[in-house]
Amino acid sequence: MSHPVIPAALPRQTMVTRLRARYFATPRDTVVTLVFAAFAAWVLWALIDWALLKATFAPNARDICRENPEGGACWSVVSTRWRIVLFGLYPFEQQWRSGVACIVMVVVAVLSCVPWFWSARRLPPLWIAGFGIFYVLMRGGYFGLSDVSEQNWGGLSLTIFIFAAVCLLGMPLAIIFALLRRSNLPWIARTMALVIDAIRSLPLLSIMFTFAIVMPFVLPDWAIGDKLYRVIVGYALFFACYQAEIIRGGMQALPGGQEEAAKALGLNYWHRIGYIILPQAFRNALPPTINQFVITFKETSLVTIIGFFDVMASGRAASGTADWNFATIEMYVFVGLIFFVFVFSLSRYGAYLERRLGVGRR
Repeated sequence: MSHPVIPAALPRQTMVTRLRARYFATPRDTVVTLVFAAFAAWVLWALIDWALLKATFAPNARDICRENPEGGACWSVVSTRWRIVLFGLYPFEQQWRSGVACIVMVVVAVLSCVPWFWSARRLPPLWIAGFGIFYVLMRGGYFGLSDVSEQNWGGLSLTIFIFAAVCLLGMPLAIIFALLRRSNLPWIARTMALVIDAIRSLPLLSIMFTFAIVMPFVLPDWAIGDKLYRVIVGYALFFACYQAEIIRGGMQALPGGQEEAAKALGLNYWHRIGYIILPQAFRNALPPTINQFVITFKETSLVTIIGFFDVMASGRAASGTADWNFATIEMYVFVGLIFFVFVFSLSRYGAYLERRLGVGRR
């Protein structure tokens, strides 16, 4: 009796072998690799030399920075005026509240990454409770905290507040819009499609201006509210229309037989949506959803154009005085680093979820 021949296992490629195959396979590849490696090394060394080796870090060292003959970075502007970037116009003696509020929302975001919270019964209460604590700490008026109006909010805390509020309002709206868009009643589906397409065709800045400037002229006095909240509502509506189309795309990717099977089992509409359709739709739509959150966080900087003192405006104000106007690059690098930390963390977590759930790969 003959035995089947088992092919010998191919030898595993070492890192050196892979690098040689990718970057040094031909003489031309070798030249290109060495040229770009030399250029990258030169840029990296110049950056390290400017940002670290020749830099000034001591606070209140404005004169030293001006007279620095080596031309290094002046991080003294950051160490001196970082409070403006993080807290804006928030009262100095109460800035601990703003800092604790930001930490609370960061903890909520971290807990949202824990699989135990991935259910409709746990995740929304977590965000609502975290956002409520954030608002109480920022606004005050309760538990012996002094009242601080929204006009004095600013910096990173205002950026986080706008982002969290937009997501809390926009995500439920997006689910409702997506379900209405898929309604079996043509007049509902077509009307919702018209609304979504109309809002998506407008720039976000025009929607912010409309809700901030125009709405007070058409709303009754009792419905006007603060400009900040009107802008958040407009931004949430914009977010919801984009996210609704993302969710609808995730629904359309599902096999039609699943919903038919659920009907055959006697499940009602809300059970089919809540237990079968939406969970799989969110799984299918995970990559664009993460991208939408990233875009939403970055576009909070647009509120500076309509008079809000967010982290971008705070950074500009911190280095915009006559004493520090020579250090604007360093301040913008610091603000960019703040955005990078939040956005990069969100992007990497999205990539982890894609690997865990097996989506976004072909």
